Amino acid sequence: MNNFDSLCRSRLFSGISPNDIPQMLECLSATRKEYAKDEMVVREGDVVDDVGIILQGSAQSTKLSVTGKKIIVSLHDPGGYTAVLTAASRGRRCPMSVQAIEPLEVLFIPIQSILSRCTKWCMAHQQLLGNLFDSIAERALELHDRNDCLIMPTIRDKVLTYLTRVMREAGTETFTIPFDREAMAEYLDVDRSALSRELAWMKRDGLIDFYRNEFKLFA
Repeated sequence: MNNFDSLCRSRLFSGISPNDIPQMLECLSATRKEYAKDEMVVREGDVVDDVGIILQGSAQSTKLSVTGKKIIVSLHDPGGYTAVLTAASRGRRCPMSVQAIEPLEVLFIPIQSILSRCTKWCMAHQQLLGNLFDSIAERALELHDRNDCLIMPTIRDKVLTYLTRVMREAGTETFTIPFDREAMAEYLDVDRSALSRELAWMKRDGLIDFYRNEFKLFA
C-alpha cells in the first residue's frame, strides 16, 4: 500500500507490528479513496460508518454558522482521522464537513469491523480496540482545545490561548502555526481584519512577534 508509513504512525495502529497490518486491513474490509483539492470527504449531516485515516495530504473540518459563515474546527494531517467521533457514535449524523486542502488519500475502515470479535488476530485486534478508544479521546481533546479559544471574551485572549497551546506543543517559544490569517480568523471565529489589527497591537505591546505564520510568544 502507498503511504504505509503514515498508517503505521496513526494512533489506531500504535503497538501493532507493521507485518500484521496488511492482513488486518484485509480482514477489516478497509478501502482506499483519493480526493482532489477542495473535494468534500464528508458533508455536514452525513451518516458516517467508517473511520477515515489520512495517508497523504491534509484536510480540514469545518462547520457553517446559522448565518452561513464557515468556521474551521480542526486540521487533519497524515496519520490523522476524519469523523472518528461520528463513526463511533452509532447513528449520529456528522456535525461538520471534512474537505481536502490538497490532493488527499484516505483509508476507510468500517467501524463495525473494528468493534466485531476477531478470531484470526486476537491480540492485534485487542490492541486495535484499545487504540480506537485512545483515538476517540484524542479527538475529543482536540475539540476541547479549540473550545478553550472560543470561550475567551476578547480576540487578544483567544489569540493568546491558541498561541500558548501551540508553543507548549512545539516546546519552543518560536513556532509555526498551520494557518494563514484568513484560516486563523476562521479557527478563532473572529473577523479577519479585526484579528490582523489585534496581532499588530499585540506586537506593539511586546506580547508577540511574528512574520507570516511564524510566531514568537514572550512570557
